[in-house]
Amino acid sequence: MLKSPFLNSIRMDMRQKGYALKTEKTYLYWIKYFILFHKKQHPQNLGSPEVQQFLSYLANNKHVAINTQKIALNALAFLYNKFLEQPMGDIDFIPASKPRNLPTVLSIYEVQRILQVLEERNRTLFSLLYGGGLRINECLRLRVKDFDFDHGCVSIHDGKGGKSRNTLLPLSLKPAIEQLIKKAITVQVSDNAQAIGPSMPFALDRKYPSAYRQPAWMFVFPSTTWCNHPVTGKLCRHHLHDSVARKALKTAVYKAGIVNKRVTCHTFRHSFATHLLQAGRDIRTVQELLGHSDVKTTQIYTHVIGQHFAGTASPLDTLGVF
Repeated sequence: MLKSPFLNSIRMDMRQKGYALKTEKTYLYWIKYFILFHKKQHPQNLGSPEVQQFLSYLANNKHVAINTQKIALNALAFLYNKFLEQPMGDIDFIPASKPRNLPTVLSIYEVQRILQVLEERNRTLFSLLYGGGLRINECLRLRVKDFDFDHGCVSIHDGKGGKSRNTLLPLSLKPAIEQLIKKAITVQVSDNAQAIGPSMPFALDRKYPSAYRQPAWMFVFPSTTWCNHPVTGKLCRHHLHDSVARKALKTAVYKAGIVNKRVTCHTFRHSFATHLLQAGRDIRTVQELLGHSDVKTTQIYTHVIGQHFAGTASPLDTLGVF
């Protein structure tokens, strides 16, 4: 529980509205930062001028990136527009000048080297990140029901921004995934014997209290221990924490001898998009697979490969002189 009753009330309101726990944590961080910046004044006594001042401070004094400033603005927009019901209206603030960096991308050979040094479970996990363009937490939250081998797709539910989508399921991973599913269901059967199961969406768990016994709802990457559900407090088995994947990746990158790039879990998603565009795939298709609302977000990968449009080559390359 948070010490501040005000922040606790915001948290409860966000949970009633169905916000993701990660969004809840992020918004509460920026709202708390805003309150402390204004010397612990209650936000009800503040307004648009103070929001402007705070956002300009982030740009001028903290030198945050544009996206970071936007996240802070979204948090404060929720606070005033939806929680306090004191609409901010239009605000004029100094936008962050720090540009978004181009994403780090691995070559196909580098992806191969990393996957080869990972142990079986983590190799499957990172193969899914690269093979389907998944975010790390989208992958870790996958349940048995989300895999469709007949149509070669995997379903992502409640992804970033609460959006759902289907993306590519590499059929070469079918044996490895089926083995993980078999192991996960064995864990579920053992847990069920003690009236414990995978953590469930709160509304579903309340409506169908026995759903946790159905294999379809089991996580394919289950945690090794039990925990208390963050909303209900009920004892359950959650999915693996993303720190497990990060630690495994750090070791694998070292073993693979990749020292000139900063490789994170998200690098595999960047590499997925870039390699598809390099292979001449349509940018709209890549946009849909990644779950981007705006194609402009996807277009950053055309800059990564040095092209304004995927598949465009220099005219010099067609001359055959060199």
